[in-house]
Amino acid sequence: MIRYRDRMARGESRTGWLDSRHSFSFADYHDPAQMGFRSLRVINEDRVIPGAGFPAHRHRDMEIITYVLQGALEHKDSLGNGAVIRPGEVQRMSAGTGIVHSEFNPSPTEPVHFLQIWIIPERVGLPPSYEQKAFPASERHGRLQRVADPEGAGGAVIVHQQARLFLGSLGAGEHVEHELAAGRGAWLQVAQGIIAFNGTELRQGDGAAIEDERALAIAAETDAEVLLFDLG
Repeated sequence: MIRYRDRMARGESRTGWLDSRHSFSFADYHDPAQMGFRSLRVINEDRVIPGAGFPAHRHRDMEIITYVLQGALEHKDSLGNGAVIRPGEVQRMSAGTGIVHSEFNPSPTEPVHFLQIWIIPERVGLPPSYEQKAFPASERHGRLQRVADPEGAGGAVIVHQQARLFLGSLGAGEHVEHELAAGRGAWLQVAQGIIAFNGTELRQGDGAAIEDERALAIAAETDAEVLLFDLG
């Protein structure tokens, strides 16, 4: 069974500096039918103007993954971490018992476009932690590359949940397949471009919840980038 999430039906938040689209209920956007999928709780597609961002704020008991599509995002947190996240890099922050962080666009001229993802951890009360790794586009071109995993398999960042995240960068005409193990589900998010997923066209911002399917087929109609969550 595949349930599609149309990009135009997502929640929306706009301020003077932030344009955000919510695949699932978040902040002032609430839809009882869109409260997440399995352990995947939030996918926000955010655009922040130059020099602006989220001031210091607190999180707890959530696995937070940030993936930049265009521009750069500067991160600082109460653990003493400070880094700039750029396209091709994956940041994982385990909020655990509590962490304070800020996220700003450090550019004076260029906007930043990124995805922020929340995954419910397998247990509460974990020690807060942080990890950031680069995954060059050349390594995931034409395939699905594992970038987050509970064991850190293949050099992926470690996420404290039975969830695996794959990134795929496909040229027009290329295709990939993914097989789901019995009992697992998946969420597909189109980050850029146009694809056909099991024969249905999806565009940037579209998503799909997948249950009771074994073979997933993704074909790029244009140059495209996708995120595939394989969820226990």
